[in-house]
Amino acid sequence: MRIANEEVFGPVLSIIPFEDEDEAVSIANNTVYGLAAGVWTKSIRRALTMSERLEAGTVWVNTYRAVSYMSPFGGYKRSGIGRESGLGAIHEYLQTKSVWIDIVGNVANPFVQR
Repeated sequence: MRIANEEVFGPVLSIIPFEDEDEAVSIANNTVYGLAAGVWTKSIRRALTMSERLEAGTVWVNTYRAVSYMSPFGGYKRSGIGRESGLGAIHEYLQTKSVWIDIVGNVANPFVQR
C-alpha cells in the first residue's frame, strides 16, 4: 500500500494487521523511510525488543510525538542523515583533531613509534 511506503506528515492513521512480532517488524521495516515508530504494549520485554529491531530514529512506546531538545532526533534510511537536538547534534558542527607536543625538548627519532 502506498500509505505504508511513504513518509506521510499529517493526521493519518493506517492500520495493517499482523500475526506476530516478526511480521510486524517486517512490515514496519519494509520501507525506505525510518523517521519514527510507535509501539503499544504492556510488556517491557516487547517494548525493548521491538525498539531495538525497528529501523527508526525514534521509537515511542505507549506514547507518540513526545519530544525534547535534550533527545536526539533524526531518521534512518531516506529519513535523513545526522541528528538534531541532544548532545549528538553538536558533533555535526565539530571536527576532531589530535595534537602532540613535546615540551621536554628531547626530539626523538620521528620514525620510531613511542
